[in-house]
Amino acid sequence: MPKALIFDFDGVVADSEPLANTVLAELLTAAGAPTTLEQSYERYVGKQAHEIVAAVKAGHGLELPADFLDRLRAATFERFRQDLQPVVGVEAFIDAFAGWPKAIASSSAPDRLALSLDVLGLAERFGRHVYSAQQVPRGKPFPDLFLMAADALGAAPADCLVLEDSPSGVQAGRAAGMTVIGVLAGGHIRPGHAERLRAAGADFLTETFEEAARAARGDLSAAGV
Repeated sequence: MPKALIFDFDGVVADSEPLANTVLAELLTAAGAPTTLEQSYERYVGKQAHEIVAAVKAGHGLELPADFLDRLRAATFERFRQDLQPVVGVEAFIDAFAGWPKAIASSSAPDRLALSLDVLGLAERFGRHVYSAQQVPRGKPFPDLFLMAADALGAAPADCLVLEDSPSGVQAGRAAGMTVIGVLAGGHIRPGHAERLRAAGADFLTETFEEAARAARGDLSAAGV
């Protein structure tokens, strides 16, 4: 049975992917790289900012303006302040495991994580255990970030349960030697996403946090979409 919980953030704790990808698609289109919301989901979910820039260059042959990431950050933060909500059920899940060591391990930048947790009123639930891929040499799909979080929690990797919504995050959790639940509860989930998480190596899949809670308590047969 797991002894510690490690959460991805965007799409697992914060239902931020629809907002962030809408903003990203709008700004990329305005910059000369026409992008729909669905294309943004397909191409950029789970990527760090510099990886998005590289992907746009590779896919569109376009060098984005020097201030693009600054404008993206400002527009995304403003949308979050107005509209960000938690993923349905995650607050009750966090409270149900209040006594368990828990951390966030996210590809997002520290300032974006801090703003989002403040907007959602969840900062105290995680305390200092909020970790960004900017703090490790290699982001997801490499295990570095999850291993750092486990070490900070004082938990062995084998005792950690990871909650993830992206293929790269699932790969990272498995590479770290952890049990991984693929969470399909965010507003960005589309047909075929479960198959992508399963192909990435998810041990279990859950459509709701009620299912995830049963799995975390050891009833892993409750998870398995």
